[in-house]
Amino acid sequence: MDILLGLQWGDEGKGKVVDVLAPQYDVVARFQGGPNAGHTLEFDGIKHVLHQIPSGIFRENILNIIGNGVVLDPVILKKEIEGLHKFNIAFKKNLFVSKKATIIIPTHKLLDAAYEKSKGDKKIGSTLKGIGPTYQDKIGRVALRVGDILAEDFQEKYEALVEKHKTILSFYEFDLAQLPELEQAFFEAVEFFRTLNLVDSEYEVNDHLNAGRKVLAEGAQGSLLDIDFGSYPFVTSSNTMAAGACTGLGVAPSKIGEVYGIFKAYCTRVGSGPFPTELFDNTGEAMRKEGNEFGSTTGRPRRCGWIDLPALKYSIMINGVTQLFMMKADVLNIFEKINICTHYELPDGSRVDRLTYELNTDNVKPVYKTVPGWHTSLSEVASYEQFPKELKDYVKLLEDELEVPIKMVSVGPDRKQTIMR
Repeated sequence: MDILLGLQWGDEGKGKVVDVLAPQYDVVARFQGGPNAGHTLEFDGIKHVLHQIPSGIFRENILNIIGNGVVLDPVILKKEIEGLHKFNIAFKKNLFVSKKATIIIPTHKLLDAAYEKSKGDKKIGSTLKGIGPTYQDKIGRVALRVGDILAEDFQEKYEALVEKHKTILSFYEFDLAQLPELEQAFFEAVEFFRTLNLVDSEYEVNDHLNAGRKVLAEGAQGSLLDIDFGSYPFVTSSNTMAAGACTGLGVAPSKIGEVYGIFKAYCTRVGSGPFPTELFDNTGEAMRKEGNEFGSTTGRPRRCGWIDLPALKYSIMINGVTQLFMMKADVLNIFEKINICTHYELPDGSRVDRLTYELNTDNVKPVYKTVPGWHTSLSEVASYEQFPKELKDYVKLLEDELEVPIKMVSVGPDRKQTIMR
C-alpha cells in the first residue's frame, strides 16, 4: 500500500495528484478527516471538488473505499454522489464505506459553532462541519458509526446522543431553532446511506493487498495539522500523517510501500495558528490572487507565504516520505526573486532549523535565502527539459536541502499540466 499525503497545512493539491496517479492503482482509500477536506480535480475543462469521496472516483476501473478513520456527514455524502450522476459514475459498483466510520449528526455542527463562538478571538478557525465534536465523541466512546444505521435501535441511539449534546448546548445558551430542518435532511440522507456498499473495510483493503492489487491511501488536510505533531491547538482532530493510514484503514505498517509527500512551491494556511513565513504585504496578496488561494470547502482567503524548509523537513521525517511532488510552481511565475526559508531566528537571536515545541508559542523570524525567479509563463511546458533554468535550479536546491527526490512538478491545475521527472 502506498500513501499520499500533504506536507504543509493542507490545500497542497492532493486531489489532483491522486487523479493523476490513480491509473496505476486498483483501489483508492481515504483514511482520515471528513467534509472539512476539499480535494479539487480539473480535467476536460471541468472543475470538481470532492469532500468525502476518494479522488479515484472519476476512473471507472478503480474501487474507492472510505475507511474507518473518516468521519462522515451523510447529508454531504448524498449531495456529493448526486453531483456525480451527470458523469454516469457507477458508485454502486465502485464506492465502499466502512461500517466503522463515525457519523456526523446535526448537533455535532451546532456544538462546533457553539465551541468556536465561545473562544472569541482565540478561535482556531474551524470549518464548522462538526468534525471536532464528532472525533470528541469517538474518543469519548459515545459516537454513532455507519454500521449503527443498520441496527433496529438506531433511532434510540441517535436520540440518546442528541440529548447529551442538548445538555452541552444549553450551557452555551445556543439556539436550536435550525435543528428540525437539519434533522429532516439528515434522516433523508441516512435512508439513502443504507443503499450504499457498507462493508468491513479493513477486510476489504487487506483482501485487495493479499490478492496483489495496488492500494493508494489518500490523506486529507496536511501533516502540520496533525492532532499530535501539528501546531496544536490550531490543528485538525485526526492523525493526518502516514501512521494515520494504518489506524484509519486497518493496515499493518509492514504493508506500507511508497510515501508520496505533496507540497506547494510556497506555503498557505487557512484559519488561525503559527505561520512563520506568512506575508502581510502586496507580495502575499499577489501570491493569493495568482494561486486563487481561497478554500475549496469554505471559500475563505488562505494566508500565503514563502516556502518553509524546516517545516517541510519535519513533515518528511515524521512521515518517512520517499518521493516528493511539488505543486503550483506556476504561481511563482510572477516573481523576479523568490525567498526560501532555511532557518528560524528565535527571540534570543539564535537560529534553528527544527520545529521545536516552543515554536508554537514564541515569535520566530524566518531566515531567507533569495534566489532568482523564472518570471515567465509555464503554460506551454510539456517536459522537465523545457523548464526555465531558474525553475530547474529551484527544484535542485529543494531536493538538495530536503534529501528526497522531487518526482513530479505541477505547472497548472489541469491533470495534463503535470510534469513527471
